[in-house]
Order: sequence, then structure tokens, then C-alpha cells
Amino acid sequence: MPARPPGGLRERPVRSASRSRTAVRFEKASGIRQRVRFAAASPAASFAASSGFIVRRASPAVRHAPPRRLIAPAVAGPQFPFTRAFPRKSIVKSSGSARATRRNAVSSSSAPAHAEPPARRAAKPARKLDGAAARPLAPTNAASAKPQGRTREDKDRPLFEDIRYLGRLLGDVVREQEGDAVFDVVETIRQTAVKFRREDDKAAAQTLEKMLRKLTPEQTVSVVRAFSYFSHLANIAEDRHHNRRRRIHALAGSAAQAGTVAYALDKLKQAGDASSKTIKQFFEGALIVPVLTAHPTEVQRKSILDAQHDIARLLAERDQPLTARELAHNEALLRARVTTLWQTRMLRDARLTVADEIENALSYYRATFLDELPALYADIEEALAEHGLRARVPAFFQMGSWIGGDRDGNPNVTAATLDEAISRQAAVIFEHYLEQVHKLGAELSVSNLLVGASDALKALAAASPDQSPHRVDEPYRRALIGVYTRLAASARVRLGEGTVPVRSAGRGAAPVRATPYADAEEFAADLRVLTDSLALHHGESLATPRLAPLMRAAEVFGFHLASIDLRQSSDIHEAVVAELLARGGVEADYAALPEADKLRVLLAALADPRPLRSPYLDYSDLAKSELGVLERAHAIRAQFGARAVRNYIISHTETVSDLVEVLLLQKETGLFEGTLGTPHANARNGLMVIPLFETIADLRNASDIMRAFFALPGVGELLAHQGHEQEVMLGYSDSNKDGGFLTSNWELYRAELALVDLFDERGIKLRLFHGRGGTVGRGGGPTYQAILSQPPGTVNGQIRLTEQGEVIASKFANPEIGRRNLETVVAATLEATLAPHSNAPKQLPAFEATMQTLSDAAMASYRALVYETPGFTDYFFSSTPITEIAELNIGSRPASRKLQDPKNRKIEDLRAIPWGFSWGQCRLLLTGWYGFGSAVAAYLDGAPDAAERGKRVALLKKMNKTWPFFANLLSNMDMVLAKTDLAVASRYAQLVADKKLRKHVFERIVAEWHRTADALAEITGAHARLAANPLLARSIKNRFPYLDPLNHLQVELIKRHRAGDTNARLRRGIHLTINGIAAGLRNTG
Repeated sequence: MPARPPGGLRERPVRSASRSRTAVRFEKASGIRQRVRFAAASPAASFAASSGFIVRRASPAVRHAPPRRLIAPAVAGPQFPFTRAFPRKSIVKSSGSARATRRNAVSSSSAPAHAEPPARRAAKPARKLDGAAARPLAPTNAASAKPQGRTREDKDRPLFEDIRYLGRLLGDVVREQEGDAVFDVVETIRQTAVKFRREDDKAAAQTLEKMLRKLTPEQTVSVVRAFSYFSHLANIAEDRHHNRRRRIHALAGSAAQAGTVAYALDKLKQAGDASSKTIKQFFEGALIVPVLTAHPTEVQRKSILDAQHDIARLLAERDQPLTARELAHNEALLRARVTTLWQTRMLRDARLTVADEIENALSYYRATFLDELPALYADIEEALAEHGLRARVPAFFQMGSWIGGDRDGNPNVTAATLDEAISRQAAVIFEHYLEQVHKLGAELSVSNLLVGASDALKALAAASPDQSPHRVDEPYRRALIGVYTRLAASARVRLGEGTVPVRSAGRGAAPVRATPYADAEEFAADLRVLTDSLALHHGESLATPRLAPLMRAAEVFGFHLASIDLRQSSDIHEAVVAELLARGGVEADYAALPEADKLRVLLAALADPRPLRSPYLDYSDLAKSELGVLERAHAIRAQFGARAVRNYIISHTETVSDLVEVLLLQKETGLFEGTLGTPHANARNGLMVIPLFETIADLRNASDIMRAFFALPGVGELLAHQGHEQEVMLGYSDSNKDGGFLTSNWELYRAELALVDLFDERGIKLRLFHGRGGTVGRGGGPTYQAILSQPPGTVNGQIRLTEQGEVIASKFANPEIGRRNLETVVAATLEATLAPHSNAPKQLPAFEATMQTLSDAAMASYRALVYETPGFTDYFFSSTPITEIAELNIGSRPASRKLQDPKNRKIEDLRAIPWGFSWGQCRLLLTGWYGFGSAVAAYLDGAPDAAERGKRVALLKKMNKTWPFFANLLSNMDMVLAKTDLAVASRYAQLVADKKLRKHVFERIVAEWHRTADALAEITGAHARLAANPLLARSIKNRFPYLDPLNHLQVELIKRHRAGDTNARLRRGIHLTINGIAAGLRNTG
């Protein structure tokens, strides 16, 4: 390693202030950036010049800053005190926006020279520059630098430097805001925690424990906030590096990367499955819908997310060529935003309301979806054109939401919140449309004195209220003023006067009451008139920047923005139906009837055109609330279009009557037309009834329930009106809590195959809705691999999947990252649908038989621990922060009252989300691996001899290599095992007062962890965690030393809290550690 400077500041990069305009013009024209060399012709200067490294002068604030070492990441490679760690300055120019980045990345092969920073810093520090401009070098050939020879450490160096740089800023802020004493405490804790982790030093563990016990409540809060914010800043740096690496690949002209539509098309082409007809048919029949949910796993305040968004934007700017003044200004803004973070309350004072959840979700539309989704469509069409298919794809990719419509377990969601959700969604999309139309009016100054226009465009202009003499020859502007006034009227009639800001229709335009658009299709049709006219008169390029994305947005978002699903538990439906039947004199005790009799009563009511509900009778609050939601959904569909609300999810679907009850409730609220089972009655339901199968037993019964439903009289007619399509939702969380990780995944797989067989038999198209959470235990993990690992025939061009809690922020807060995640879903769906059975190996029957054997053993092992071990419930509630999590104000859903009473606590009563959240906090993440080790050990140990054991090992290895389902399962388990930490978890075990119980349970968990790690190593051949994913391994390794102190602090604070300490700062400190650990792990529930 080169020698470090002995103590003085290293020179910061600086760009010459004397670059001439001629030089700038040359650089722009040639794409070659001049470089500045060090004033001294030292070896360091030569290295910097030859590598393309730009040297900047440190700003005065930085040059005179005292040394700081707060939170320097534990990375492989040179470590520097923060006073010496300055950000690398790549000269890759990025506009900072995802769309602009894609535009700029179409470029030449000469770009790679600018793509990579130098391998390492100069061995000798350069002399400080004086105020004179540095002498520029002659332009160099950019193509001479070849990034492919760089090591992984070299490629990741910009990330390490970003992390060090942000850590230094955070250290400066901590010292400035809290003083040297707090800063020193934070740094001492960090160093001790690192020693404890790297050396398994028991003395360090004791020192750390004593240190934490001595902290005052005030110090504790400051320490927790420091480590928590470092985790947030490290996440920002990682996201930035992902974007940087993608841009580098684009500039280098590298082959398309997995997870992109271009890669999927190339793969299909190589396999001979990319004919224009096949691809066209795929997009015509496709439907892909990410569904944002309000599950209570989002632990970050929107204020924090906004500040982080600004930091990410400013960090991206530092990849651009900046002058010394611009660089100083950038750092000042970054410092200000980090200070804003420090001075902003991390926790909410009050529990979130549904209205808060609605606004939080809408912020992602403004930040990402409104721009990036239309851009994704354009990119898909460009990729298709490169493969010879020039076609406009239909609006197959849309957005969904549960926020405002998910009533399962949340009495705060009512007809009023559903109304608020759709109104706020509509307001956001109308504001977007109005803003874009207004800007189009400024841009399309096309004169018919110079170029013609279509008759349809002229008619649109003639219908405009614009009377200005200045625009007589500008038909596009006049037409757009007419479009604007109709849009404004559309918003007004749907949302009320003044709900959406509206500009004047234009100078000379008298106030008019324009005719509202009947629907978004009519609005899109007007935009199409403009597009077609431009295309006919050599103006097609004028539509590309704004008009084309706007037209695509109108097709995708409509006037509703996102389709809101309704969801409620089957037992609530049963209670309401029972009340209606009893009050109507039809059936006194419907709930007590056997299933066959329930179906008889329900079908008779659906065949009778008369309603059960009477306007002269009063009903319970529950019945009025449930029926009120459906009535409001009926009105919303009339107001905003049928796509605004089109699905009804039935939680805990266990019988056929659970589905039919919702049909009856639709009939009672105007959402069901005709009579069921009556010939030629034209029966149709407005909302598709979608069963949600969650537990292991329900998954096993799923196909039987659907078969019986399809066999009911009149259901075939309903399916015909649905286009012979039916959706089924699969729950990952409850099945995991019920049967463990391996069995949950296997039973989901089996249920999907059984449903495919049934639907194929009946000629019905199956669309699966995957209720995936953030953690692997709740179906989380990389979306691309998850979709590709689905059983053969289960994707078929259509998929819906939930995006929950903190996953929404990590995936979509950054527009570039968001667009990449959206494209990944499309690419995976395309591959899974059209790839030639790559996920169906020849030995599939043998693989499935082996999986069944493993699943049975894994479930037995898991249930033996969780449900059959005496005292396990007490162990869980004592050794995890489950009760403290319940107190967090992170969702509108009320906390379970059963948690508050130790005598009535049962694992069965816990919701799956806090169950998984708690295991993550204590760093065991048991829901993502427990049982696998015992299952593999039993399978291998059951072999009669060594030869048979070898055959079984070989079979498991082949399953991993050739079966995507099994490979993805092991990959996710590997990731979870990498995030677990038995040493940290042992400290949580100390919270269990019963020493015998503590020893018994924890030793079982540790033994199973080692069995699982050994089994995984034997199958994959990799003994190191994440050997196949070094990027993720690096990420986890780097953040552990800064995560550990939060865990140690959490244990200490929980001890005090449970011992009766009522200090408010102590309770706040616990909640802050929960927040920080969730950020560090990048997942919660």
C-alpha cells in the first residue's frame, strides 16, 4: 500500500478556473475532457494525470477541519482518517435525472476512459496548489483506458470514498451540534464494536457493555442517532454507486445486463423465441401491476426521506465536472442537508393516519412513477425496435394500491378514507396533466404559416376558447388551450372547485365552462390528434420530449392514478351477510350453517333480483361500514372509471362460501348486475373476487376451492364477462409463520402448479397476485430471480405483486433506482413467459419428490421449536423487541391488544409482519432459514450407505444448478444467513430471565443455524457467505460494524425499560434503535 501523508491534509481535487471558451467548445464537440495535473511534477502527479484523476483544492472549511474518524467503513482496501478521505471525482457527466442519464448513455465507445476512477491514490501527496490556474494537459484519447482490467476493489473505490465522505460530514455535524464529548463517545463505541466483531474479543464485549451501561439517556439518544444516520447515508451511497456502475456499463457499450428488457430480448432471440409475432402477442396479453401497500413496516418519516432524496441528488452532482466554487457550494448544501437530518426528529410523535399513508405513497408518484413509467414504455419500444418490432405497446404496466382500501385488521379504513384516497390520487394526476399541457403550450409554437396541420388538429384548435390574435397561426397552442380548459373542467367536476391549481386559459381567453372529458381515453384521444398531426408534418421529434410521455401517462394512469384494491377478512363478510339474512327473515343463524347449506342460501339470494337490505331497517355499525365501502366503490367507478376500483381481496379464504359472500355484498350495493344462475340474465360483478390463500392448509386446498367455485351455477358467465380471467392471491407471510421458510416456499410452489393445471383444464387464464413482503421470510428478495423461479406456466404474461413498507422507499425513492426496479419486473415476466422452459429441468419429478421430503422434515423441525417447545412464546417475547415494536407509530393499523397481556400471548395470534420484524431486529432472522439444516441432515443421514449419501448430495447439487426454484431458495437463504449474527443474538437471549429456558431455546437455534450453514455449503460448494454475490457480501460486511452498536444499545435500553425505567428519552432511544437497525439491514417486516 502506498504511504499515507504523514498528517497534513491531502490535496482536494480542483479544476482550472482559466479554461477558455475554445477549450470548452472543443471538449463538448469531441466528448474528451481536458485534465488538470498537479502543480508539482511528482510521481503522484504523473499518476493522477495518466489515470484521468482530477485534483481539486480543498475548501477552507475542509482544509482547517480537525481530524475526525467517525464511522469510517470497514472495507477491504486502504483505510483513511476522515480528514484524508475525499470523494473521488469521476468525470462521467450525469444530469442527475434518470431519464437524462439514459439519453446521455446512448453514446460512443470512447467513453470508458471517463468511467472509472484511479485504482488508488498517489503514493505521495501533491504540493498544495497556489491560486494560479493549473496548466492543462493536451487532450488524451479516451479509448486508451480500459476499465475491464480493473479489480472489484478498484470498481468499488468510488463507493468507499462516498461513504467515507458522507461519514466525515456526519462526524462534523455531530461534533458541531453535540460537542466533542459526544463525538468521542460515538467513536470509542465504534472502535470497540469493530474489535468485538472482527476478533470475537470477549474483553471488548465486556468493555462495550460497561460503556453502554454508563451512558446517560441524552448521550444514548445522540449515539443511536449517529449510527442510525450513518446507515441511512451508507444506503444513499450504495444506491448512487449502483447508478454509477450502470452508467459506466452503458458508456462502455457493454452487453445488456440481466434484469433489463434488452437482455431478455437478446436471450429470447438466442433461443429462437423472439419472433415479432410472439413478442407482440406477449405485450397484447400482458398485465403487470406493482401494488403499494400500507403495511406497518415503514419506519422512516417522510421528512427524513425528503432530506435523503436531496442528499442523493447532491451526491450525484459530484460525479459531474465541477469548478472549485461549484464543488464548495455542493459541499455546503450537503452539509446543510446532513445538519437538517440531525436536527429533524426521527420518530413520529403520533401514530400515522390513513391520510398520512396516502400522502406518503403519493410522494413516490411525484418523485418517480409519473416520469419513469412513461419513460420505461419508451425504452421498451426502443428495445423492441432494435429487434425489428416497431410497434406501440399497449398500457400493460399499471399501478395498484391498497392504501385507503385495505380494511383487514384496520378499522380506521372506511368509505371516507377510500374516498380520500381516490380524491388525492386524482388530484395528483390532474395536476401532472395540467402542468404538462401548460408546458406543451409553451413549447409547441408551430405556425401554420410554415408547416401544415391535420384537419383533426385544426378542428381541435377551432373548438378552443382561445381568442388571442397572437396565436391565430399557432393551431397546436390553440388546441392545447382547449385541452387544458377541458382538463380543468374534468378535475373540477370530479374533485370540486379549487381542488387542483388551474392557470388562466391564456391571454385573450374569456372564462369558460368547458365540457369535461368523459374519461381519460377521451383526453388521450385529443393528445393523439396532436401527435398524429406532428408526425404527418415532419414534427414527430417534437412529440418525443413531452407529448409522447404525456399521452402514455394518460393511458396508464387514467384519471385515477392507481387502481385501489379493497380487502377484508372473510369472517367480517360472514358476519355482515349473516346480519342481512337474519334481518331479511331469510336465515336466522347463517354463520352456524354447514358449508353446503351456506352455498344454498347464498346462491338463492343471488338468483333473486330483490335486495336483502331494507331502507326501513337499522343495521349494526359493522354492516353499515362494510356496505358503505362498497357503495362508495360503486360511485368511484362511475366517477373515475372502472379501473379506479376493480378488485376485492378476501383474506383468510378457507371455503367457497367466502367468495360467494362477497358477490352477495356486491349485489346489495349496486356492484352486481343481473341474477346469478338464471339463463340469459347477463350476470356480472363489478369487482373481481380474489381469494387470498395464506396458511399452509389453505394453500393445499386452493385448487379444490377454486374448482368448486368454478362449478357453481352462473360463475362461468361471470368469468366470461371478466375475459375468462381469474386472479388468485398467495400470501407468503402467514404460510411462513405457519410452517417455516422451506415449507412455505414449497407449498406456494405446489399450490401454483395445482392452480395452473385447473385453470388450463377449464380454459381460464390465471393471474397470480404475490403478497410478498420486505424480508425473505415474507417472500422478499430480488424480484428478478423470484419471478424467474416461478413454476412453469404460472406467469404467462400477467403478474401482480405487493410492494410493502420500507421496500417502497428503497426501491422507488430514487428515480433511477425506481426505473431499474420497474424494468426488472417487465424483463423477468417476459423471460418467465417466453423462455423455452428453462425453469423445467428434465429431472423435475425427482427434484419435486426430494423437495417434498425436505419440506416435511423442515416443517416438523420448525413447528417443534415454535409451537411445541414449552416456554417458546415467553422466550420470543423476552428476547426480541416485539412489545416495543408494537408501540412504534409506524402505521395506521392499531396494535394488537393481545400482545399487552402476557397470559394470553400466543404465536398464533401474532401478525406475520411484526413476527418477522422482531427476528430481524435481534439479528437471527429465523423466518428465513430455520428448519432447512435439519431437513437436509435427515435426508442425507437417512441414506443406507456412503454411496447413497453421495448420490443424494449430487442430486441436491444438481437441483441447485438446474432448477431455478431451488437455486433462488438457497440464494435467499444465503443472504439471510449472511445478515444473521449469533454473537449479537446471544446478547438478546440474555433478556430472557429464565436461564434454563434461555439456554435450551438459544442452543437449539444456534445448532440449527450451523446445520443450515453446513448444508448450504455442502450443496453449493461455497463455505463463505454470499460467495456468488460479492456486491451484496461487501455491502453487508461494511455495515455490520455500525449496526452492531445499535443492537448492543437496544439490548441495554430494553433491559432498563423492562426493569421499570420510565424515562421518556430511554423509550425514545429504543424506538430509534429499531429505526436504525431496520435501515442498516435495509428491510424490516
